[in-house]
Amino acid sequence: MSERGEVLVAIMNNSLDFSILREKLWYRIPVSSKVKWLKDIWPPKWIAFYQTKEFKQDAYAINCYGRVLDIGEVYRWQLFPNEPRDEKSKRKYFQIRILSLERLPKPIMSHRRRRIIFIPTTWQKFVNAEELNDLYNESKLEDVIWKEFKAWKIPAERQELIEVNRHNYFLDFAIYCAKGNVAVEADGDFWHAYPEKAEEDNLRDNDLKVSGWEVFHFSSHQIEQQMAEYCLPTVVKKINALGGVDQGKTVPRKIDLNVPPGSYQPSLFD
Repeated sequence: MSERGEVLVAIMNNSLDFSILREKLWYRIPVSSKVKWLKDIWPPKWIAFYQTKEFKQDAYAINCYGRVLDIGEVYRWQLFPNEPRDEKSKRKYFQIRILSLERLPKPIMSHRRRRIIFIPTTWQKFVNAEELNDLYNESKLEDVIWKEFKAWKIPAERQELIEVNRHNYFLDFAIYCAKGNVAVEADGDFWHAYPEKAEEDNLRDNDLKVSGWEVFHFSSHQIEQQMAEYCLPTVVKKINALGGVDQGKTVPRKIDLNVPPGSYQPSLFD
């Protein structure tokens, strides 16, 4: 298992599952959810839980985590023996048992309501995260872009899952502006090495553009060598042309690269 899979952030979306976690110290993931990409980071050493709107004051944040004790593959009837025996009871789950449920000293917040599936990350990123976007560990190139966006207080969402034209797409970075949206993709050299991947991206980009997204692709060389003079100004110019970043209930904010960024806390939700 790579460092990227040391910690798995999973979804906690109902109080019953949270009660089971707190009292019995286990969490379940449907076997069908263990998609191909998850195999590369399985099994995790730690599991953390992103709590959804049902949890009120704890909502839209990671508040709890635990060290994984073991993982077993079980049927639903084994987890819930009092339920009726039917087709539902034959569903298979990964039962993840933890040693104890710990609470973070400070929640890892999401500054927007967003769709999250799983976030595999490293222990170092987990313990140092200030917000949800700090956890993502997809590539070093994305980390370079994210570091720059954070420095200039650009509230991008990483690995944002959006639905466009009945397709689900993950965007490396999504920036919501007053008059439109900006997608930023860290292509590296992969995009040029595999023409079929470029064709897929072109189809995706067409879907995004029709839906009002402005899309930028940056190569390894551009990200590593031309971030300050090309990548960042290109994105900022488009953000400002679209009226500035959307800050929810506050006034949209334009970015001035000639003025060092001051303190900025984005509004949590619209």
